[in-house]
Amino acid sequence: MSQFSLADLEAIVASRAKASPEESWTAKLYAAGQQRAAKKLGEEAVEAVIAAIADDRSNLTAEAADLLYHLLVVLGIAKIPLSDVMDELARRTGQSGIAEKNSRTPS
Repeated sequence: MSQFSLADLEAIVASRAKASPEESWTAKLYAAGQQRAAKKLGEEAVEAVIAAIADDRSNLTAEAADLLYHLLVVLGIAKIPLSDVMDELARRTGQSGIAEKNSRTPS
């Protein structure tokens, strides 16, 4: 049996986004727009942080799954393929995290 991947999840999100919002949470998030999806992503991130601080491995695992799912929804709405994110991560592996952070333009 092959390992489930983020690419698999990306494909599922894309497929479910085409369903009726009455039948699919993913479609409902797409229909609500990027602000709602991003807000949900932020909520999941906070829940993951709380679980990590509490050292609650089981809840952290569940919240991390929610976080990854909602991130892929936000990326999907923005039409940013996961491969672009993976390419960016690959680009960054050629330098230290400190050097990469220092090379960013201040916002």
